[in-house]
Amino acid sequence: MNNTDISATLIAAIADLQEETALALVHQRLEAGDDSLLIIEDCQEGMRQVGVRYERNEYYLAGLIMAGEIFSQVMELLQPVIERQVSGQASGRIVLGTVEGDIHDLGKNIVNMLLSCHNFVVHDLGVDVAPTTFAEQATKMRPHLVGLSGLLTSSYDAMRETIALLRSRGYQKPIIIGGGQLSEEVCQYVSADHWTTDAVAGVVLCQRLMAEQVREDED
Repeated sequence: MNNTDISATLIAAIADLQEETALALVHQRLEAGDDSLLIIEDCQEGMRQVGVRYERNEYYLAGLIMAGEIFSQVMELLQPVIERQVSGQASGRIVLGTVEGDIHDLGKNIVNMLLSCHNFVVHDLGVDVAPTTFAEQATKMRPHLVGLSGLLTSSYDAMRETIALLRSRGYQKPIIIGGGQLSEEVCQYVSADHWTTDAVAGVVLCQRLMAEQVREDED
């Protein structure tokens, strides 16, 4: 199989909740020397498709839970490899959490792990985090960045409320939203500074924003 076929097969295995197939494919790709971050991107696409099927009522909660278990096992395989492969060019503090009303944490946990590997200090607030908790922790931790995670469309209003409260409390540094269903339109609706649907791209974004802050401080 070529690289496109290999990616498509892994994406389909996760989207179809084929646990043994997905794990076997990850093992094969690691043994073949594939980039672990590219494997994560394929797994994320599979998870995105699971989320779409859930919103279309093609999957029920049990499907989401099973997909989460598959992804957790994949990450257990990948984390040691990533820790050996990557290093951060810049480090900083970030407050991260899944917004109120949303209990999904897979995407957030991936971002947490990748940011930690890149030398960020991550304050993970968990899931179903109230706007007031984000605001209190931003005041306490004085992070360089705040990241709000949400998987489903019902999270958008909570993101908007959280960002409005953060700004009213004086937090002026970049706020990033992350989730598989996001778009520029959603970013504007919730008044976020940046958005991402991809954990790896999100880490690159955080590195760039952190580097910009370092340059501003030097000036």
